[in-house]
Amino acid sequence: MTTEPNPSPDPNSNEEVSSEEEPLLITDEMLTDHPERGRADFESGMSSFPPLTLILIALNIAVFVWQINTGSLLSKDAIIASGALERSHLFRGELWRLFSPMFLHGSLDHLIGNCFALYVMGIACEHALRFKQFGIVYFFSGFCGSLLSVMVQPGPSVGASGAIFGLMAFIVVFLYKYQKTFFIRDRRIGFVIAAWGLLTIVFGFLSPYIDNFAHIGGAIGGAIAILFQKPFLLTKVHRS
Repeated sequence: MTTEPNPSPDPNSNEEVSSEEEPLLITDEMLTDHPERGRADFESGMSSFPPLTLILIALNIAVFVWQINTGSLLSKDAIIASGALERSHLFRGELWRLFSPMFLHGSLDHLIGNCFALYVMGIACEHALRFKQFGIVYFFSGFCGSLLSVMVQPGPSVGASGAIFGLMAFIVVFLYKYQKTFFIRDRRIGFVIAAWGLLTIVFGFLSPYIDNFAHIGGAIGGAIAILFQKPFLLTKVHRS
């Protein structure tokens, strides 16, 4: 088999033969770690070991071990007695049940899923808020989740997901509200968090075992919380 030689360019042709490819223009938008002018890097100094988040995870695990040892997972009455959110008990004056479900879980996979989500959301939120503000947002969101849940359904209900949805809503609103102050290296993060939350709620309505109203109430609480306090990270940036 033979190949024909490449034809030589016609000297009378008006086409120019380029020996080099055109250079690729690299823009700032293509550089995920490029500090954008006039805005602070939101992820700068973010710790992988947020203290309050890890304390909350440890408490969730400790309480779950207590639930197993006391047999509170064996029946509906037992889990109500352990502190689950339940309307009739709340109306008897047991207001502490608006907070106690945040540390109770119905199964091992329920605990693991919530602890993982709490860690992921906690890294970003505790970075923005620090210890005290983070605690306020977390427990306020959990309170709002419990309140909406008990208004709509009698219960019982357990889980930290209402508070976690509050953290999720908080960080999405934070990144949107202060987008002129901070930039994130991957701009898809806010969208992915919001989409994941919405999909969780949508699929939650397909299961009778998921307290979606606690999720929705918690998200509302987290979105409201950012309106009433100035995040620590914002104060730090303005000082620098």
